[in-house]
Amino acid sequence: MEDKESKEKMTRSEAGRMGGKATAKKHDKEFYQEIGKKGGEATAQTHGKEFYEEIGQKGGVARSEHRRNKKE
Repeated sequence: MEDKESKEKMTRSEAGRMGGKATAKKHDKEFYQEIGKKGGEATAQTHGKEFYEEIGQKGGVARSEHRRNKKE
């Protein structure tokens, strides 16, 4: 007979973690490089140059604040 714990559904994060581990076992570094490239190209087509300028600016600000806090 099944106990209560085995009947409980897993969370999305648990399912995602398990799926990620399974994918990592099946694929190599080149697979991840290729899907990253495809994703970057798709993002560039839908968002354009301004999008990358904006997120680059945000990253630069966050990095400078991190450095400033590290010195204190």
